[in-house]
Amino acid sequence: MAQRVAELRERLRRQFSRHVARSMEEYGRQAEELERVRIRSEEAIRAQLTALEERLGRARSLDLSRVVDPDLLSEVQAALLLPDASWNTPPPAPGLWARIRAALRRFVDWLLGLLGRRRSKQPSPPPGRDLPIATLSGGGRALSPSALGEALARLSAPQRTELKERVEGTIERQESTLQREAEAKRQDAEAQRRALEAEKEEARRRSEAEADRWVRTAEEQRLRRELTERGLVAERSGELVVTYSLVERFARLLLESERRDLPGSARLSLKGGGSTGVYEKARLRQPEEIAHLDIPSSIIAARQAGQRHIDEDTSLIYREITSERAHVVLALDKSGSMEESGKLAAAKKALLALYSAVRRKYPDAIIDVLAFDNDVRVLDLLELWECPAGSFTNTGEALRTAFLLLRGSRATRKELYVITDGLPESYTASDGTVRSGNLDAAMESALLRAAELSNIDPLRFTLLLIKSENPEYERAARLIARELHGELVVTEPGRLAFELLVRWAGGRETERAPRETGAPPEPVPVPRTEPGKGRKRKADRRMGG
Repeated sequence: MAQRVAELRERLRRQFSRHVARSMEEYGRQAEELERVRIRSEEAIRAQLTALEERLGRARSLDLSRVVDPDLLSEVQAALLLPDASWNTPPPAPGLWARIRAALRRFVDWLLGLLGRRRSKQPSPPPGRDLPIATLSGGGRALSPSALGEALARLSAPQRTELKERVEGTIERQESTLQREAEAKRQDAEAQRRALEAEKEEARRRSEAEADRWVRTAEEQRLRRELTERGLVAERSGELVVTYSLVERFARLLLESERRDLPGSARLSLKGGGSTGVYEKARLRQPEEIAHLDIPSSIIAARQAGQRHIDEDTSLIYREITSERAHVVLALDKSGSMEESGKLAAAKKALLALYSAVRRKYPDAIIDVLAFDNDVRVLDLLELWECPAGSFTNTGEALRTAFLLLRGSRATRKELYVITDGLPESYTASDGTVRSGNLDAAMESALLRAAELSNIDPLRFTLLLIKSENPEYERAARLIARELHGELVVTEPGRLAFELLVRWAGGRETERAPRETGAPPEPVPVPRTEPGKGRKRKADRRMGG
């Protein structure tokens, strides 16, 4: 399934890569078009600047006493019509003495005329300039060729020099304006290029994000469909929930992961013993048993059940009969303190791995899973994985429940594994109420239940205590383990699965808490009962030799 999902992911990513490449090609064409427009604009501006430079050179060598260069005619006309030019400025008003002399002259002319009884001569106009050249345009915006020639003829040498400078200044201003326009166009083109690059990068980012969302959605849909079809998840109220089959498969994966770190002898022991060659026909319990499927019987069972196909309920297999039967009780402390530092999750994984190891070696084994805080509950694997942390630790009631489960068992191998992180904190009174806060009473109850449980024979007991800085926790756990003639292992959360599997495989603990000062030696753990001889079966229930 992982390979198919990976192939789906790769195919979808290739499709989106082609889509993104096409989008980027469109942005590339737009960038090329912008570059072409920029180049054409710069070439046009360079040509205009070159022409202005040439006109400026001709303006500097302009001779107004000759025929004006036709290329500079418009600048000359514009300069001649400037209102602030000296030739368009009215002559200055006469000064005070000039007005007094004019008045005296008019008075003398008047007296002479009065005495001589004759009219005085018409006064000559005062010396001054001619009419402004701007009047020659007749109110228009340009001078006619004749008016232009007349205007140039009226100019004096200084005025011609002024006119030449004004023509040069006009061309220089045009050149400066053109350069500013060129710089503005260049900046605008650069801004458009940066905006296009930013838009391209944003489009790439959006496309990649969309591709990731699309791929994730497709993967989720594919996984959801396949996991649902395989019965690993189920849909409830529109949401996916974990099924027992998925937790069981997860347990097998945890076991395979932990087995790689086990010693060689432990790995070999987890595979089980040799074949007895004695089989019985039974219902399918584990997916691994499908290799021993009795196809004819399964088809008949399916037809009798009104089904067209074989399923788990109608599958019959040949299961090997072993002489040793196991009954294992797994007890998990789910008190509130177990939620700290990931201890509860690590303990759940360890118990799942041990569950898978027991089921692999003994397919017919009885496995009971307990979770205890103030109360004790018997759970399946799914409930074990989903159980939350609770309140206080009622170790005595957990041992009492294990005793009730094991006392009537006919198994030849009985084992109890308890994972906890502290000492008993609560107990169940004789009236059935749970009381907490009295640590001495809780410890006394736990030891009493341990003594009751020690009557189970044979029984192998292992208590795994998660390391703590409080020495009271280890002393309390040691007393319980001694009462049950069992083992105590003090370890870290990450090594819980390793320690459990080593003990199930018959190994010795690799980590032990230091013995209390002055305490008697710990008793040797009770050895496992040797498996008896295989039971005889009828010839029609035999397969193989």
